[in-house]
Amino acid sequence: MTVEIKEIHDLKEMDVSKLLEESEAEGYRFLRRLVDQYEDGSNTFNKTGEVLYGVWDHHNQLVAIGGLNRDPYSTKEGVGRLRRFYISSTARREGIGTKLLQQILEDAQDHFRELVVRTDSSGADAFYRANGFSGDLGLPEATHGIVLEKEHRKKAE
Repeated sequence: MTVEIKEIHDLKEMDVSKLLEESEAEGYRFLRRLVDQYEDGSNTFNKTGEVLYGVWDHHNQLVAIGGLNRDPYSTKEGVGRLRRFYISSTARREGIGTKLLQQILEDAQDHFRELVVRTDSSGADAFYRANGFSGDLGLPEATHGIVLEKEHRKKAE
């Protein structure tokens, strides 16, 4: 599947309704939180090092979304958090999630020493582990993490 990864500068200008509807049907609430927090201004991915990406297919349909924030739960400097990472069911198993994650890891390298994420999905657990994240961090707000060193990232690629 041919895709284009682009930075989303204003989520309010994007039509995320299909992804939102699909994610809620699967029982996920985090895209609803993305939209709500963007609208109320509490998280617009606008701090230094933060970014929000969308992935569009060859029909110009948004098929994936994912962002990077400073980790609000960490007391350590240099910790980023992967946020609101969702791939449409029609686009899964096509390498899109890996491409999006690699773009975010590349951006994160300039601003963060490590990146964490929280998930409770076995599929997401397998995905993050396959992409170089370690699991079982023993942290209440993060299940997986990766140290952002070029050597470590190359192993995941």
